[in-house]
Amino acid sequence: MTYEPATRPTMYFIGVTTGKSSIMRVFPAWAKHLGIDAVLKGIDFAPNSDPAAYRDAVGFIKADPLSLGALVTTHKVNLLKASKDLFEDLDPYAQTLHEISSISKQGGRLVGHAKDPISVGVSLEAIVPPGYWAQTGATLCILGSGGSSLALTLYLHNKKLAGGDVPQRIIVTARREASLAEMRHVHSQIGLNIEIDYRLAPTPVDADAIVGQLAPRSMVVNATGLGKDGPGSPISDAVLFPQGGLVWEFNYRGDLVFLDQARVAAAARDLTVQDGWVYFIHGWTRVIAEVFHIDIPMAGPAFEALGRIARDATS
Repeated sequence: MTYEPATRPTMYFIGVTTGKSSIMRVFPAWAKHLGIDAVLKGIDFAPNSDPAAYRDAVGFIKADPLSLGALVTTHKVNLLKASKDLFEDLDPYAQTLHEISSISKQGGRLVGHAKDPISVGVSLEAIVPPGYWAQTGATLCILGSGGSSLALTLYLHNKKLAGGDVPQRIIVTARREASLAEMRHVHSQIGLNIEIDYRLAPTPVDADAIVGQLAPRSMVVNATGLGKDGPGSPISDAVLFPQGGLVWEFNYRGDLVFLDQARVAAAARDLTVQDGWVYFIHGWTRVIAEVFHIDIPMAGPAFEALGRIARDATS
């Protein structure tokens, strides 16, 4: 891929199908509202691309004066693995998770951040009522053991350290044992302080059995990427969601089969169903704040205004 030097301040979106993302319509509206004179450009790679391709992209951003940074999705681990030596600074989350979702520049230094534990955490708090876990004794079941799932467990680990309300037990599923092993390794490094059950679920039927055994009021999260990065759902239409439970689809766009399954069952099972829109807003605003060195609140009227602007831009 050939990169042309930016002619005006530019932020990049490193992903797979960036042109299909709502952010391409949302960013110009946000930039105007926030007083940012900049453009957003997509850089698409196939999953698990050649490490040299990732390294070229990071090297270009680092060297080009008007290329100010990037949001990284899908390639968070592989990109950092290929270009770690190009970064002068990595934040503690990036060092723990061995991934980055944000590239920025500070005083001539290239900085990598893993923002997911922050954005997924504030998104969770917007969905789960205060005191919910202590009041219900509910379990958190995370379908998928990738980066977003790991970020959520890390957020809850830190929240418990601070004395916050967290699930007494977490179940994490994966289709491959190697994925669970990677998560176990990170959890052992941080000394995870919440009981966790790692469950192999190679088929939707296997996942159905796990979800069907959850206690009432439990929460089920689709962190697999299925419905966006790949077709289908981690569960089948026959799944029995927990009575009175919470269901969260991490994705906000794509063929969201899991979200449709939850909505079909919502009335009969008394479910509260959320898509990934709030997660999308938090994920982008955290990185935009880093790249352009501005303060963007994570709650309150100023944050709500950004949500309304995004809705208007995509409606």
